[in-house]
Amino acid sequence: MFRITYTGAESTSPIVPTESSSAVKQRRKLEAFHGRVDSAAVAASWPHLSSSDRWLRHAARIAIESQPVDQWAERVYREVNTQARITGAVALARSAGMAASQNTQPELDTLDSYREPLLASLLNLNTASLPDSQLLGLLRAYSLTFIRLGKPSNSEREQIIAQLEPLLPSKNADVNTELVRVLVFLQSPDVIEKTIRLIANRGTPEVPDWVELASRNTGYGSSILRMLNDHPPTREINYAFMLRNLKEGWTLSQRRVYFEFLNAASKHPGGNSYGKFLTNLRDEALGFCTNEQRAALVDITGENFNPVPDFPITPPKGPGEKWTISAAHGHANRGKLKGANFESGRNLFHAAKCATCHRLDGLGGDIGPDLTSVRNKYDERYMLESIIEPSKVISDQYGSSSVVTTDGLVFTGLVVKHADSIDVYPTAVDVKGTVKTIKLSEVEEMRPSPVSQMPTGLIDTLNANEVRDLMAYLMAAGNPEDALFKP
Repeated sequence: MFRITYTGAESTSPIVPTESSSAVKQRRKLEAFHGRVDSAAVAASWPHLSSSDRWLRHAARIAIESQPVDQWAERVYREVNTQARITGAVALARSAGMAASQNTQPELDTLDSYREPLLASLLNLNTASLPDSQLLGLLRAYSLTFIRLGKPSNSEREQIIAQLEPLLPSKNADVNTELVRVLVFLQSPDVIEKTIRLIANRGTPEVPDWVELASRNTGYGSSILRMLNDHPPTREINYAFMLRNLKEGWTLSQRRVYFEFLNAASKHPGGNSYGKFLTNLRDEALGFCTNEQRAALVDITGENFNPVPDFPITPPKGPGEKWTISAAHGHANRGKLKGANFESGRNLFHAAKCATCHRLDGLGGDIGPDLTSVRNKYDERYMLESIIEPSKVISDQYGSSSVVTTDGLVFTGLVVKHADSIDVYPTAVDVKGTVKTIKLSEVEEMRPSPVSQMPTGLIDTLNANEVRDLMAYLMAAGNPEDALFKP
């Protein structure tokens, strides 16, 4: 999950809520428990989890988080006060997750033992009656639970979507932002359409009061003033940022609205990194479009899109070997990639069948993830692990599934969902013409498979120099001018 927050500079005369002397005194008593175990801390702090004073709530929460989590976790599940339950849920997600992370081998069952009753307690809240402040707290509690205690089960996911989806859109823009964030993570079936409407029906941008900040320096001040006079739609850009990695559920018309919005946003002035940020956002979103969608959107995106290479592809020279991660990394680490051969790497991306499923720099298939931006996320060793041991870590969006039909037939492969059917791409990527289309009404069961869509041994026909060239091509994002290809 990603968080982008647009904030203004602090005013030279900040407005700070005034605390009463009694509240300050109570807060300091609670702060005495921070960072140390005290048998009196939970009892003294718990009543203040429901305080209307946010500073007292915060002090109480940190005091409780400082105590062993098993001493108070059950109180969160049983709490009847809505505000206290939400504040306690945030504390439990933070504390239980931290306790697990400090264990060298955290047991999944331990995380589940906290997550399951915590989510059940949050699902029991009547969200329609929550004020915006508590709803924002609930959404934060959900986010922290997913981050610290693990992803919800399919049943939990469906229940949370059913609880939260009717709340979008809200009259409160901050609530909308957090609803979109959580529903995108949960891959809600309606979040794309609802968020696209928020983007398409956007109002006047919220302009921060940065005039005083701009007056401090004539160098950067003029850029700030230009932006304030023609402020970009920052909240909707944040929506677009959160939607960018959703692969499934898009219609072509939704894609059009999305990229038309990015084009419109680029016409506003921004900081030095604004244009590059929008370009990267656009490229990542394009990477999740199908080849057919990209071809249909060229009038908006300006791409000269043709995923078929216009150069001859030749087999690897070899001789190959049964590559291990350590052996391959010895030839393809960052220090060894300098001076690699671009033409060889580009050819091997296709000859080793990487391009059967993956695109890079616009060339290749669209079954697996687009690899153009991998260098911004992963290093060479991680990439080699993904190639040599593809089933070790399988992405939720690209994992294989076993599909059982009402006729009792079983098909295993990558599942691509459509409105009323699914396509199952076989695990063996070199098998042609065997994509199976199944109507949803004919699907009896669909369950994750522990076997990756990508087969093992894809680089075993390559020699050491070819492994280096292929890895350099991946880490250079297919750019022939990259420094990796310089002598």
